[in-house]
Amino acid sequence: MTEVFDHPEHVELWKAAVRGEPADWEEIFRGYRATVDWPGAAFYEELMERYPDAKVILTVRDPERWYESTRNTIYHTHKIASSPLFTVIGLFVPGVRHMKRATGIVNDLAWEETFGGRFEDRERAIQVFDRLNEEVVEHVPAERLLVHEVKEGWEPLREFLGVEAPKDEPFPPLNDTDAFRRRVRRHQAYAYDVSTITAVLVGMALLGYRSHLRR
Repeated sequence: MTEVFDHPEHVELWKAAVRGEPADWEEIFRGYRATVDWPGAAFYEELMERYPDAKVILTVRDPERWYESTRNTIYHTHKIASSPLFTVIGLFVPGVRHMKRATGIVNDLAWEETFGGRFEDRERAIQVFDRLNEEVVEHVPAERLLVHEVKEGWEPLREFLGVEAPKDEPFPPLNDTDAFRRRVRRHQAYAYDVSTITAVLVGMALLGYRSHLRR
């Protein structure tokens, strides 16, 4: 998903796929060897057909901890990006406008289509989570699938992918809740700074206009 934020040209390609139109996978994945997270994960069946040699890794975890982590990270980010403040700022700042367009893909795929607009219903969301994991196990041939818990570290990945594990490197918890929250706070600080600057500029313009009228 971070790649979608960094590549505005990918947004319309993903949105077409979300609408059910034929996806230009070659263009989307040009220069890439793998896809992780949303939005790619929502199209794993289509991608399995398009790339018959590709392998699928299903990461699993305790459903209760998954819900808490998701609610405090990507769902929280969705709520911020959907706020009126970001809508107003997006009118003036292209970067924020692109962020809203990119998060809109996940809104359509995850919060609306997958969770039916009811992610805040904890029990139902966990049922959806469990069902999706079961569906992946059912649909992906066993020889192409690794069900992996991150606490297992490098070894299952190394064996499944046929590669060497990085030497002397611990398995990286890159997307833990604390790290994600720090990134969100940086985005919030940027947005609030931009809104303050915008308000000041608008105020200065109005003062200048009023002074002009008094002359």
